Amino acid sequence: MDLKGFDQPGGPGAGGTRSVKVMIAGGFGTGKTTMVRSVSDIKPLTTEETLTQASAGVDHLIGVTDKTETTVSLDFGKISLNESLMLYLFGTPGQERFWFLWNGLFKGALGAVVLVDTRRLASSFRAIEEMERQNVPFVVALNVFPDSKDYPVEEIRDALDISAHIPVVACDARDRASSRDVLVALIRHLQERSAVALESR
Repeated sequence: MDLKGFDQPGGPGAGGTRSVKVMIAGGFGTGKTTMVRSVSDIKPLTTEETLTQASAGVDHLIGVTDKTETTVSLDFGKISLNESLMLYLFGTPGQERFWFLWNGLFKGALGAVVLVDTRRLASSFRAIEEMERQNVPFVVALNVFPDSKDYPVEEIRDALDISAHIPVVACDARDRASSRDVLVALIRHLQERSAVALESR
């Protein structure tokens, strides 16, 4: 896939607009819906429902006690990185009871962003395992919350047990520019993987 110039908004594109499916994954409360909302060029489709007493003991709110809503199916948005590349964003539900939806959501995905809350690293272990199981290239985005500690990237990499070739970037999922930078990092990662694959032939 030729992605030359993708990170130059408004740059000339040859051959029309390419559409790419990208997953926004991660654990419960890591900021997936927030990222889709902040970066989407259109009003995103969300399937958030209010957390009720019925979810007590099922949805673990440790570290996210102020959370009042949860995604029960998916989030959807889209963003043009330039006039020749459109990303369709699919946000996954984070709770274990909705993980059965992931298989369908990942079909056709070119890559993924795994959002991580450094206060609750274990909440994103399953998302990383799923990327590896389905062989979906991904980047790790450390969503910075007000009370997040600033850990060295190598400590995070070791704690998540991810290899050195997987990009790890910090972001603020509430900020459009920051979220866009994460998507640019993902496309660059995909481009580099593609180049390496071509060289090895």
